[in-house]
Amino acid sequence: MLAVLSPGQGAQKPGFLTPWLDLDGAAERMRWWSSLAGVDLVHLGTAADAEEIKDTAKTQPLLIAAALLAADHLPLADVSVVAGHSVGELGAAALAGMLTPDAAITLAGVRGREMAAACALEPTGMAAVLGGDEAELLAALEAHGLYAANRNGAGQIVIAGALDALDKFAAAPPARTRVIKLQVAGAFHTPFMAPAEAALAAVASTVGTADAARAQLSNADGAAVTDGQEMLGRLVRQVTAPVRWDLCMRGLAERGVTAVIELPPAGTLAGLVKRELKPGTPEIVTLNTPDDLAAAKDLISRHSAPGSHEPTPQARIGEQS
Repeated sequence: MLAVLSPGQGAQKPGFLTPWLDLDGAAERMRWWSSLAGVDLVHLGTAADAEEIKDTAKTQPLLIAAALLAADHLPLADVSVVAGHSVGELGAAALAGMLTPDAAITLAGVRGREMAAACALEPTGMAAVLGGDEAELLAALEAHGLYAANRNGAGQIVIAGALDALDKFAAAPPARTRVIKLQVAGAFHTPFMAPAEAALAAVASTVGTADAARAQLSNADGAAVTDGQEMLGRLVRQVTAPVRWDLCMRGLAERGVTAVIELPPAGTLAGLVKRELKPGTPEIVTLNTPDDLAAAKDLISRHSAPGSHEPTPQARIGEQS
């Protein structure tokens, strides 16, 4: 059983898009998607430095564009399930067939801009908490007015909230925990992002959806979603809700996934899957450059159902745009 994963913010690296633009039609597609996203995706993926692509408004559409550009060169007909981390859910929804690629890029542009604007309203941030007792940690978060914004498994919870509350928490953390402050713009996936959720909802109300060609595991609870309208609503609500990537990985295990491809910029989600699902870790290919396409296609051929065949061009993700 095959799964494809779409990474989220923080996975980006300077110049990571450069080799993909040598493929036929890639530069033209990125220029079109730039017009939809309201940012220069070609510049951001090739010439921009690490500081520039940390900007939430720029990074979010860049990540979705890169994932979908690479996915267009894979035979996806035998992929059974998809998932994305945070903004990566938009890419996964397009891979599932519930959104068109154009809609996913448009929504990523709005999401990034509005989340960046929400971050500017008051000083907030995030920190990774490693180890400790989960019940004690959650009680401490509540006492400080903080949120468990991101549960990545492997004993890691990303917390978020007001900077002063984060400082107080870090000064006296729960026993056996280590707190690492993260260089992010604000408290993503918390009620501090409510203005961004409202703005995204307004645009999402104009977007068409379709039923899925394959299930998407939702960040909200790990549930497998195939209804396009339900998924769109979940994508909007996820702006202020915690990312339960731990439950998505549980869903991969429960569905008996034997092979995983992580789309570019790949590595982060593959690492989490390896740590969380061992000893039954699926075979994994991280797709970072076109040179990795051969390995990804080989993985697909070996983990496809008997009697499967190469999809027609219309079955490829790029043909939806």
